[in-house]
Amino acid sequence: MIHAETLTPDPSSFPAGLETPRPERRRGRGAVTNRSGRFERNIREEIDDGWGSLEAFAPFRTNVHSEKPRSVITRNDSPDISFDRSVNPYRGCEHGCIYCFARPSHAFMGLSPGLDFETELFVKEGAAQILERELSARGYVAKTLMLGANTDPYQPIERNRRVTRSLLEVLERADHPVAIVTKSALVMRDIDILSAMAKKGLVKVAISVTTLDRDLARIMEPRAAAPERRLETIEALADAGVPVAVLTAPIIPAINDAEIETILTRAHGAGAREAGYIMLRLPLELRDLFSEWLVTHFPDKARHVLSLVRSTRDGKLYDASFDKRLKGEGPYAWMVGRRFEIAAGKLGFGQTRLRTDRFKAPRKDAEQLALF
Repeated sequence: MIHAETLTPDPSSFPAGLETPRPERRRGRGAVTNRSGRFERNIREEIDDGWGSLEAFAPFRTNVHSEKPRSVITRNDSPDISFDRSVNPYRGCEHGCIYCFARPSHAFMGLSPGLDFETELFVKEGAAQILERELSARGYVAKTLMLGANTDPYQPIERNRRVTRSLLEVLERADHPVAIVTKSALVMRDIDILSAMAKKGLVKVAISVTTLDRDLARIMEPRAAAPERRLETIEALADAGVPVAVLTAPIIPAINDAEIETILTRAHGAGAREAGYIMLRLPLELRDLFSEWLVTHFPDKARHVLSLVRSTRDGKLYDASFDKRLKGEGPYAWMVGRRFEIAAGKLGFGQTRLRTDRFKAPRKDAEQLALF
């Protein structure tokens, strides 16, 4: 195990990534390459030397590393998102969603935002204890905390690591409001905690449903729950009294945009009562990673898709401006927005507000020792 005391562990601790791995090595993964991160000096490329040595490379395996953070609450002041604090139990995500805007963050670890993002994962050890300490800080004011704003808190390693559940246990004891975003059916494991918090108005869960096409889901988000399984998850949460939102994100031009109304209808029928969407975002390395994936899986559509993406970003593949990065602009983006609003309005989607007035700060260790 590698214990990461900083955000930049020694890159030599990891197996060297290769730029263009053979298809059999990346089977079941989302990214097509292991493109070097923007801070790396070297570009790595897989080249056959004539001796058939490429066949000796084994398929990419998932490696889990231990990280010991000093704090777990990340704060932001972005005007275009609805929360100002979040906790991410893991770095990297095995779901392998090719469109994930968090991929470029792996460059800060000295790793590739490509296949490394899906296979070199970090667990934040002791996250629950650190969260409890931060909630007990003098002057802390409770506001909704987002769980999994960057990577999925219910990705496969959560089944055994249980970091997300331990965080929820802390939040439940403190009556602290929490919002969760996931595309995993594993969230149903924690219905006992979620339903109890829901009775106090302290939790809501957003399930990301990007497509209902199983074949598309398999290549776009290969290790996430199947589309029908996500609808079952919405239904189970709603039946348990947990407020559920459906997140149709991202909307990818000419790939899944035709499904907007169908996804909203199916999700509402399953019990979702809040809905949101985000246009495809392609920051930093993700621009090349997504383009490579597009050319590999949709060669006839690639030029058209990228043209539509540029039409929503003033001719660029990405614009980080707060007023443009989530929804885009231009005729195509406007059309998507109107379609979504009309469909959501007809179905009766609303908004769930969480309570903050129930919060009680955890007792500090010193106060607990004073009882003896």
